[in-house]
Amino acid sequence: MAVKQISVFVENQVGKLAEIADYLNEAGVNIRAFAISDTTDFGILRMIVNDPEKAEEVLLENHISVSIIDVMVVSIPDEQGNFAKIMRALADAGQNIEYAYAFLTPEAGFATVIVRVDDPQKGTDALKTAGIRVLEQGEII
Repeated sequence: MAVKQISVFVENQVGKLAEIADYLNEAGVNIRAFAISDTTDFGILRMIVNDPEKAEEVLLENHISVSIIDVMVVSIPDEQGNFAKIMRALADAGQNIEYAYAFLTPEAGFATVIVRVDDPQKGTDALKTAGIRVLEQGEII
């Protein structure tokens, strides 16, 4: 099952990320994971949030360019070789990885990897077949 990810195009200026974070906070949107990539003039803020539709609404109301896309969120034990297992399952299913970002929860012993592939359903099926846990939207809020 795919999880909704918010992608926001942000001007590369001091305070812009704080402004976006403030809008989301004031709307009661909780950011569960994020990654930022940049170019000279702008950046892309990718986020997994508890309420993607609310996040989209509040950002659009404030004239911030935003889109929602499907990604996979994978939970794996924090053990050597598990990242390779994910990559192999997706490669064997013919899935190109457009980007990925991850975070570790050491006290829980798990890593969470957010992955954008060509076909999230096909990627999810391949990972589940390989015995890899794929989270649903309700599990990450």
